[in-house]
Amino acid sequence: MQQSISLLALNQLIRETLDVHLESAYWVVAEIGELKQAGQGHAYLDLVEKQGNQIAAKMRANIWAYSYRTIAGRFQATTGQSLRAGMKILAQVTVTFHELYGISLNIKDIDPNFTLGERARIRQEIIDRLSREGMMDLNKRFALPTVPQKIAVISSVTAAGYGDFANQIDHNRFGYRVVHKLYQATLQGTDAAATMVAAFQKIEADQGKERFDVIVLIRGGGAQLDLDCFDDYGLALAIAKSPLPVLTGIGHERDETIADLVSHTKMKTPTAVAEFILSGFRDFEDRLNLWTKNLSRFAGQMLLQEERKMVDLENRLKNLVKFNLGKNAERLIFFQNRIQSSYQNQIKISTLSLTNLSQNLNKSWKVFLEKENKKLELLEKDLTRSDPNTFFEKGYTRSEINGIPIHKTIPQKGQELQTFSKNKVLSSTINEIKDYGK
Repeated sequence: MQQSISLLALNQLIRETLDVHLESAYWVVAEIGELKQAGQGHAYLDLVEKQGNQIAAKMRANIWAYSYRTIAGRFQATTGQSLRAGMKILAQVTVTFHELYGISLNIKDIDPNFTLGERARIRQEIIDRLSREGMMDLNKRFALPTVPQKIAVISSVTAAGYGDFANQIDHNRFGYRVVHKLYQATLQGTDAAATMVAAFQKIEADQGKERFDVIVLIRGGGAQLDLDCFDDYGLALAIAKSPLPVLTGIGHERDETIADLVSHTKMKTPTAVAEFILSGFRDFEDRLNLWTKNLSRFAGQMLLQEERKMVDLENRLKNLVKFNLGKNAERLIFFQNRIQSSYQNQIKISTLSLTNLSQNLNKSWKVFLEKENKKLELLEKDLTRSDPNTFFEKGYTRSEINGIPIHKTIPQKGQELQTFSKNKVLSSTINEIKDYGK
């Protein structure tokens, strides 16, 4: 008969073996898969490690109440966010084994600076990818309208930043009338980026009837990790490929998100965005006032010249009358009538000249606007033809290996291939490679 031991004895042997061969503590990099806080103040977590979208490793962990209060408070003070599922952390852990509950980790400390550094690394990778794809300056190709009178706003109706923006626009001291329409989105959390992308898609679908001039994306201030959604790659693409110039007002002075970098114009706050828009109205009004003053000054100068001519003619007439009144009275009266008639004709001519000048100015302005509109229409057609979505509409696809277009690399068996179509991204593994003509 084979020798055997009880399950309890085996578990005790495992615990003793672990106690002997393991270090007292380890620093472990993992993602928080799940976090629950018990009523007694303890925190229970699932720590996971992923390879792509698959979980490669998973283990239970806990933080006892006294330690959790200290660790969570320091993490909140450093990052501006509380610990939550989805965060990648660097944790100091001890390995424990209980005969009844099995193996688990006891978390002694968490380094908040690692979480901030991991966030910065991911952010830089997204910026590099957008740069390779030519997206960083794509939205900046548009010319801002001089007077944007209809604005699509992406924000949350409950956000203080949206309230500040709307109040500044609606109650501006100049009395300008600006129409703005809110497209509701979530501004923080795991679903925030997706809701903002959906808002961009809704604006594009509504553009045929709404005829917006610009899109404004605003949030207001927040902690660093609260702004992670504005570093999302999908949101950056939506901004870059938007058919309208996008203005952003996200965060405070120290914050600059990827959404700011790819937008047409970034401002520091929602109020600053509103003031920027109103400044365009003021500049346009100032130019109109200048044109009006110049026209009035020109008219005044012409009338003054004609008046001086009249005074000169009258003086000459008086001198002639003085010396020739007795001899040429009838001739002088005839000459005086001709002078008065000439003066009246000059006034009429000057008035007609001013009228023609005003009409020509209006015609020139209309012709200029028509030419600019035609240029914009041609530019829009060119952009539509060069938009990758035009090729996707025809059924074409684009494939990449590690973010590099397939025609710029040498594919190898076993590599992962990403194929982009209009609405999908397909991931596949290269099993066979054939060269044409071979």
